[in-house]
This record gives sequence, C-alpha cells and structure tokens, in this order.
Amino acid sequence: MLKVVLDTNIVLSCVSRRSPFHFILEEFFRGNYELFVTTEILLEYEEKLASNFSQDVAEVTLTALLLKKNVKKIQVHFDLELIKDDLDDNKFVNCAFAANVHYIVSNDRHFNILKTTDFPRINLLKIDQFFELLHNQ
Repeated sequence: MLKVVLDTNIVLSCVSRRSPFHFILEEFFRGNYELFVTTEILLEYEEKLASNFSQDVAEVTLTALLLKKNVKKIQVHFDLELIKDDLDDNKFVNCAFAANVHYIVSNDRHFNILKTTDFPRINLLKIDQFFELLHNQ
C-alpha cells in the first residue's frame, strides 16, 4: 500500500468538496493509501484548518482522519534538520523518514531541498503529481 505524509498545505487544498483536489481526501477515506502523522503534524492540521475554515471543520476533519485504520500515528525521537529555511517543516520530513514512506506531498518550495539530498532519500510529490498517481492506480 502507498505510504505518504501530507503537508498541511495539501490537506487544506483537499478539504473543500469544491476543490479539484478533494479526490485525494476521498481516496484516503476509501483506504487507498496510508497517511502517516505525528502529534505535531495533527496539531498543525488542526490549527490551520481552524484558521482557514472553522474550528468545527478542524474537529470533524481530524476526528474522521483518526477513526480510519489507514492513518498511522507514529512517534519521532530525532530531528534530521534537513530544511533550514523553515524549521517547522522538518516535522514532516522526520515523520516521512521514520515511517519510511513512499512520498511527502507538498507544494511548499522549502521541501525542494529533498530533491538534492542524497541521504536520507525522501521522495517529494506536488499535489498535481499525487493526484495523477492516485488517479492512475
């Protein structure tokens, strides 16, 4: 099964049913990929969903995610510090490395450093690439 970490900007882009990328969230709820998260990641999802939509949307979304068997909550006890320009983004990289995921999905330019990092090798997809990957499965 496909294992991924979704950056917060991706979750925000998928929540609305009117979004062309809502399909990504639908595929998660169908059980077509595993989503790896940490407590830190979940807290950021909640904060940004609440500020961009509402607290109710944040609570409903997180509750729905956490009820699914294909969400995998892990603990990370290290910091690779690969992203220097936005240290807060390292929580996604650390989670991806610890879980040995196939991809981090993000449209954040800070993650582009992963394309030139030899070790650890963490694959990066933009939202449209992930959308296509899911569509072609």
